[in-house]
Amino acid sequence: MEEVRTGLDTTRRDLLRVAGSVLAVGATATAVPAAQRTPRRNAGRKGFRYCLNTATIMGQKVPLVETVELTAKAGYDAIEPWIREIEAYEKDGGSLADLRKRIEDRGLEVESAIGFFEWIVDDDARRAKALEDAKRAMDRVRQIGGTRLAAPPTGATDRSDIPLAKMADRYRALLDLGQEMGVTPQAEIWGFSKSLNRLGDASLVAIETGHPQACVLADVYHLYKGGSGFQGLRLLSGQAMQVFHVNDYPANQPRETITDAHRVYPGDGIAPLDEVFRTLRDVGFNGVLSLELFNRDYWQQDPKLVARTGLDKLNAAVEKALG
Repeated sequence: MEEVRTGLDTTRRDLLRVAGSVLAVGATATAVPAAQRTPRRNAGRKGFRYCLNTATIMGQKVPLVETVELTAKAGYDAIEPWIREIEAYEKDGGSLADLRKRIEDRGLEVESAIGFFEWIVDDDARRAKALEDAKRAMDRVRQIGGTRLAAPPTGATDRSDIPLAKMADRYRALLDLGQEMGVTPQAEIWGFSKSLNRLGDASLVAIETGHPQACVLADVYHLYKGGSGFQGLRLLSGQAMQVFHVNDYPANQPRETITDAHRVYPGDGIAPLDEVFRTLRDVGFNGVLSLELFNRDYWQQDPKLVARTGLDKLNAAVEKALG
């Protein structure tokens, strides 16, 4: 059983009492060992590097090896695959060592990966299994050269009663595992969830772990969907967010009914991307902007075209914001 701190009131109103602590996310993040920090590899893009989250072309069912090829040819700096894609590659007889060499030979980095494991739930047995699932996922990520793994609130999206202090303890256990495995789990915000759905909650959970590798994985769509907005990003240091998911959302979809499938290319919607990119620059973000879309129309198109269009529009949006 986990040890839960009892001195922290865990309602959202509690954020008012600990608002000053939000700034500590920066102090926490800057304690990440230098070897694990993301280098600035492409200063020609305003200090940002660009990554393709493979969900963007998931509907076309492109094999992972081909996805690596088209990601590199499109001009991205990095790739963010899904664990199930890596597993499918292995099932078909693929070697993770060969995959890593292919990725590196194409000049790409594996900045993060997407997996689902129930690290946040109340059930002890499910949580123990989740840590085993996470360990296997981290091992795969490490074998292909990756250093980070998304940690969304899988299994608790219908729960609003899990205290933030408990979430922090459970995230701490996941971080300890990640430190052992050499892969950092990122507390991912899911705007549609009833838990870990707001930037303030994810920041508080990261702070209260007291762990030097705690960090938040934010997303333009999820910040909108969950109602956080974007002003809160100003309170986080660049190292508090090592990967940032980028997309846009259309004007005709209110927060209450918008879904992942409504995401559009950066600049094709109404998200305040100018504000977002300027804020990321101002807080010292030197991580990667990862394009993550689930648009069904895009999934019907040539994946090479979608990848290239996404990169062009992402770059244009950054240039517009930062000049």
